[in-house]
Amino acid sequence: MGHKKLIKFQAILGYANVLQFPEDMKGKWNSFFKNNNPITLELACGKGEYSVGLGRQNHDHNYIGIDIKGNRIYTGAKTALNEHLDNVAFLRAQIGLLTKYFAPREVTEIWIVFSDPFLKKESNRLTHSRFLHLYEQVLVPGARINLKTDSLELYNFTLETIAEQGCVIHENIADIYGKGMATGPLAIQTFYEKMHLAEGRTIYYICFSLPEDGVKLSGRFARKEEEEAGDD
Repeated sequence: MGHKKLIKFQAILGYANVLQFPEDMKGKWNSFFKNNNPITLELACGKGEYSVGLGRQNHDHNYIGIDIKGNRIYTGAKTALNEHLDNVAFLRAQIGLLTKYFAPREVTEIWIVFSDPFLKKESNRLTHSRFLHLYEQVLVPGARINLKTDSLELYNFTLETIAEQGCVIHENIADIYGKGMATGPLAIQTFYEKMHLAEGRTIYYICFSLPEDGVKLSGRFARKEEEEAGDD
């Protein structure tokens, strides 16, 4: 591990707004923030630029950026501390273990911003049905999930998945900037988004909520769910 990474890992150990693999936070996030404001998650947050941006825009909501890489979280966590954004925190953890850290109905919204499209493995995409099933276990009913991406493959895959699941689409913008829709939360730009725009890439956005009758799993994911239910 590089020297700079080690410095960042060491730094976040002392950051009050960073929790690393906590054992007792499930159902206690409002106590952590010291208020009962709604909680929004940014998944695979990287440097946490979106979590910080959302926190700046809305002080009446709490935002948690989640990523497994602590050296990336460092950037957003440090910015939030410097700007006294008490409504922004970071969780170092695996997204697949979301239910270990959040209780049912504890989360009111999810943002997925420029996540890895996993072109060779669809099941790793954060809008795959196995992840949607995971999200519904911590979201309030009717909560919105936001995807912002430069990947046409991920955009089309998400549209197909949510159509198959019977999700409700609230917004579907195939070219945010071309249509002049980069306002409010969509105006926040990460380092990678700025780079993509400089390269002339199109930015896509979908906002949707999960079906009332639940996300349907198939194949090995359905079998795994049945096995886990049997163990209970």
